[in-house]
Amino acid sequence: MTTVVLPEEVMIQMPIPPPAIAAGSYPPPRSAVSIANYKKLMCHVDQLSKTCRASSWLESMKESSPTYLSADSDWKRRHPSALSKFDEITAASMGKKIVVFLDYDGTLSPIVEDPDSAFMTASMRAAVKGVAKYFPTAIVTGRCIDKVFNFVKLEELFYAGSHGMDIKGPTKCPKHIKAQAKSILFQPANEFLPMINEVYNLLLEKTKLIPGCKVENNRFCLSVHFRCVEEKRWSGLIEEVRSVLANYPNLRLTQGRKVLEIRPTIEWNKGKAIEFLLENLGFDNCEDILPIYIGDDRTDEDAFKVLRDRQQGFGILVSKFPKETNATYSLKEPSEVKDFLLRLAEWKRFSQRDRLKL
Repeated sequence: MTTVVLPEEVMIQMPIPPPAIAAGSYPPPRSAVSIANYKKLMCHVDQLSKTCRASSWLESMKESSPTYLSADSDWKRRHPSALSKFDEITAASMGKKIVVFLDYDGTLSPIVEDPDSAFMTASMRAAVKGVAKYFPTAIVTGRCIDKVFNFVKLEELFYAGSHGMDIKGPTKCPKHIKAQAKSILFQPANEFLPMINEVYNLLLEKTKLIPGCKVENNRFCLSVHFRCVEEKRWSGLIEEVRSVLANYPNLRLTQGRKVLEIRPTIEWNKGKAIEFLLENLGFDNCEDILPIYIGDDRTDEDAFKVLRDRQQGFGILVSKFPKETNATYSLKEPSEVKDFLLRLAEWKRFSQRDRLKL
């Protein structure tokens, strides 16, 4: 609970509401002196409210940095390594079809200072390609599709960009994917494009004097990266962003890992995106599937929650540090993601070979 401390002169002259009138419903005073004091009070309360909101965002921004996360000795027991529990995961998939969903930044590539340089390694690309050979595989990211495709360069994947607001099917379709899924194209936020472009240009202007800040246009959403901004400037940055968005009630501000995300206020996120993809893959309401979603960010929690609520499949959080999550398992970093994907493809290859011998 926040305690409001008012200036002494306002407290002395402030009219006292009678007991019969509920707090918050007391009408403004009528005398000139009282009105002046009332306005002064409201100004202080408004300023306090703004300070509290800014403080809340600042704390959230700090928490998005791993250096601010505390240790939790019980966390590993609740979210064990997906590598150490690999046999448990594959055992759960017996008689079921695995579907793989992958975040990009921090999952398939390391987090880097320049978002435009977040290239994946050749070995990671090979690991993703190997998984896509056996299972329907999708990249689900906050990035725009064109940019993430230039990083990944695999035509056999599904791509869900802009947090799932831009979904396309593979241009090179593996045999295990149904033909009707090839032409998937879903863009639920088309009407917001002019507004998003307008806000993008405003943010470029507003943040140009903040060293290290980078505004990225992901087509159906915007990203304000502050990973290279000095911490003492974070408060000023969030105020600049919020001042722009104050005039755009149809856009909302959320936060990811060292990034502020601006998205349309539609009910759509990465969780909705994987439900849409499962439906279009012909797996809606199917009990014989096992979705696996691997991601590292707060925005991936929407997908983890969908799998948990469905009681179907597993979320795998990529993090070296304990954090609150709906994921079942964990991996420390992209190199472990690569190892997991390699093992998954190898397990499937040997399973198929053993069946052929029977």
